Amino acid sequence: MSNPIDKRVKTLFTSYTVIVVVALLVGVAVGPAITSSLVAPGETGTVAVVTIEGPITGSSADNVARELRSVRQNDSIDAVVLRIDSGGGGVSASEAQYRSVKRLAREKPVVTSVRGISASGAYYTALPSDEIYTTPGALVGSVGVRALIPRQDGVPAPVTTGPDKVGGLTRDDIRAQIETLKRSFVDTVYAERGDRLELSRDQLTNAKVYSGAAAVENGLVDEVGGLETAIAAAAEAAGLDDYNVAYRSTTPDILSLLRGVEGNQTAADRIDRATLFTTPGIDRPRYLMLWGELDTDAREVRTDGTS
Repeated sequence: MSNPIDKRVKTLFTSYTVIVVVALLVGVAVGPAITSSLVAPGETGTVAVVTIEGPITGSSADNVARELRSVRQNDSIDAVVLRIDSGGGGVSASEAQYRSVKRLAREKPVVTSVRGISASGAYYTALPSDEIYTTPGALVGSVGVRALIPRQDGVPAPVTTGPDKVGGLTRDDIRAQIETLKRSFVDTVYAERGDRLELSRDQLTNAKVYSGAAAVENGLVDEVGGLETAIAAAAEAAGLDDYNVAYRSTTPDILSLLRGVEGNQTAADRIDRATLFTTPGIDRPRYLMLWGELDTDAREVRTDGTS
């Protein structure tokens, strides 16, 4: 015969566990909203720090656009610091983030602080900033484009309505597209930082990644400095003597909450990046502004012509 007290204790424990889990889920869901509401409309003298980290995908670019739009429309925020820690990602997503930052920079001072890495698409994202600060050991640069081509070995040719609908791109076609995207990237770097660059066009298109200290010397970034330096620069650009700092994130992640933050890893290394740039069941070239190696079976074509 079961003990009614034991049954009641078990029921209470189960209910408590459910409440705790629900509370965690709700907390994560509304966390960004709570953070965003720390700065109430009508207040002045605020610098917002927006963190952009991890691989750049369509989803993450949407999150960044949403957050930057919120910051731009909040009249109580006078200046913005982008705290970047990313090795880049998809070309379209990187271009979308660039446009979001560009629009924000038209209305408010924007300063970038490189936390660990700002390479390829992440560097593209930072380009509209009024100033870019980096720590000496951070990684900056990698101005280039690459493509992943699905392997077709043993896969039947699809039936299409036209020769170029699926699988019509040759390797030369893909290289030509890469060159077009690369030129656009390089042109944007020169448009945003041309008078500060100490690199020739050929040097820039080598897609080399530099240490923070070297990036200052060659003009990819402006000065060596940490987050506090960037915040002070943003406040000065906005004409603020006294100001508050509001920290905002574009990457809420319940899995990080449940399993804890992994130490000694850059944001770009925390997940299998190769899976981020594929669509199950769809085989087509993927164009990336991404620094680093990918563990994938797909063939790769880079801006230097290697594959």
